[in-house]
This record gives sequence, C-alpha cells and structure tokens, in this order.
Amino acid sequence: MPEVENAQNVIALLKSLRAVRQFRPDPVPQEVVDAVLDVARWSGSASNQQSWEFVVIHNQETLRALAALEGFAAHLAGAALGIVVVMAGDQGQVEQETFDEGRVSERMMLAAAAYGVGSSIGWFKGRGRAAVKQMLGIPRTEILRFAQDDTPESAAFDAHIVLVELYCSLTR
Repeated sequence: MPEVENAQNVIALLKSLRAVRQFRPDPVPQEVVDAVLDVARWSGSASNQQSWEFVVIHNQETLRALAALEGFAAHLAGAALGIVVVMAGDQGQVEQETFDEGRVSERMMLAAAAYGVGSSIGWFKGRGRAAVKQMLGIPRTEILRFAQDDTPESAAFDAHIVLVELYCSLTR
C-alpha cells in the first residue's frame, strides 16, 4: 500500500490539473516529452485496444495553421509543441474510442503537470477535421483530437505509435 504522504501528493496533483492555453517560451527537457509519450503509450483502454497513434508537431508554421482551422484549437498558435491523437476510427467501437481518447488525453496532461508543464486539450470540427487530416496526411477513416504542451521538440519515441510532423500509414 502506498504511503499516505505519497497518496496525498498524487491527489493534490489530480486536483490541481488545469487547462493552460497561454504558454511560456521556456524549453522543456526531452525527458519530460518522453515521459508524457510513455504515459500515453501505457494508458489503459477498452479491451486493451490502445487504438491510438500520436503525431508530434513542433513546426511553428504547422501549429499556427492548425490553430486557424475550425474547432477549438486556437491556442495551438502559441504552443511550442502539439500532439495530435489519431484514433483508429472503427465504426463499431465509437463509444470505446471516445472514452479511450479522453482517457489518454487527460493522462498526457497529468504527466505534463507532474513536471510542471502546462497543457490543454482541443479538437477540430466541421471543415477543420478534413483540413487537419489533409495537412498531416491522416487517412479519412481515422478520427483525431489533439493535446499540446509547451515543449519545444520531441523525438519519435515509439516508432509504432509516435510520428513526427506527418502521419504515415502504420500496421496496427
């Protein structure tokens, strides 16, 4: 059983989580980016499907273009990094994927917060959904959301689920 003090620290972190939409220019160590992606990779999902992939965007021009799309992503313009969560888009698993998408997104926010890094979740809607898919090369059948943190760069952490700048077709 965890120590009471440790449990209280975890509860305090959970209670303190806030969406941050204005970011500092300070660089964040690569170890923090890797930790956020590792938490995402280890996040649980319905039937352990983990039907997600992540596109890490740190190109400022791309972030500003994404911020201009229809949806709730305007704060991407000021972020040093965005992570697009790409879901499998299985029509028979819509409820599970929706739940899993929220679960992995918030876990990434919590991991960032554990290091003192602010983050937020946003999404694209209407024409923005098609535009972001075209911009990043995401197939039309995939669904997506994004998370972001104020991290300047990220490496391809896990070649099976983490892609940098553009989506490419992967074997599931």
